Amino acid sequence: MQSHAANPFAIKLERDIYRIFFTVRDSFSRSFITYGDFDVSNNFELIKLSDKPVLEPGEPGLFDDSGVAVGYLIIIDNKLVLYYLGWNLKVTVPWLNTIGIAFWSDDEQRFVKGGRAPIMDRSEEDPFTISYPSILFEDGRYRMWYGSNLQWGSRQESMEHIFKYAESKDGIHWNRLNRIVLNLQHPGEYALSKPFVIKSGELYKMWYSYRANGEILHYRIGYAESIDGLNWIRKDELAGIDVSPHNWDSEMISYPFVFKHNNKWIMLYNGNGYGREGFGWATSPIHA
Repeated sequence: MQSHAANPFAIKLERDIYRIFFTVRDSFSRSFITYGDFDVSNNFELIKLSDKPVLEPGEPGLFDDSGVAVGYLIIIDNKLVLYYLGWNLKVTVPWLNTIGIAFWSDDEQRFVKGGRAPIMDRSEEDPFTISYPSILFEDGRYRMWYGSNLQWGSRQESMEHIFKYAESKDGIHWNRLNRIVLNLQHPGEYALSKPFVIKSGELYKMWYSYRANGEILHYRIGYAESIDGLNWIRKDELAGIDVSPHNWDSEMISYPFVFKHNNKWIMLYNGNGYGREGFGWATSPIHA
């Protein structure tokens, strides 16, 4: 835990107490996953900080040997399941991302990996790299929105990273439709990252990060809506948040996580440097 606090994801423990899992880095910039328990009613007072990682990078040569990062948490068969990002540093391109799975162990108080290989790897539908998923269970199926490159190269700006869609009956085996559900839009934009999807009434809502818009080169938080989860309309102007004039989130904001608590929406998000300066929170009233 030498730097960063990124990719926050909150799980309610009791009343006002939430456990927030997040990603940290060691002195070699490898990422690990840990957590803190926070009192939301008291300005997110930190009650407990785990003194050890709950998920670590894999051994050399595995898909997650360069780091693991929080993707999405969901309950399946009464078990807390983590879909996490495993990444490798590469030579011809900057990195390779794939999605692994891990299961919470009450006995060990950590996540245990489901295997040494990813559950979603490169494929004919996603030949370059894939990234952070968001998952909902409805109508007897798991629905996933995830990131995928349309191309790759030696520079990040070459990636054309967009969102695609997949479905599963068991949360393990995924059928990829090879369908782009959210595409690039702004001038110079080259990446959409880490979608977070909820269903509010009959409307699907998605918050996410988008990178580059004209002269703005760093991440901002965007927003989209859909009536079926497949056809989305970008409404980034309604995201409800922007960078601050100064301090920790003045250059970029990214990796949103949104949840309801009492009569408010709460958004956890990263600031400058992809979490180099930590994560924070913002609120909005829930309108009838």
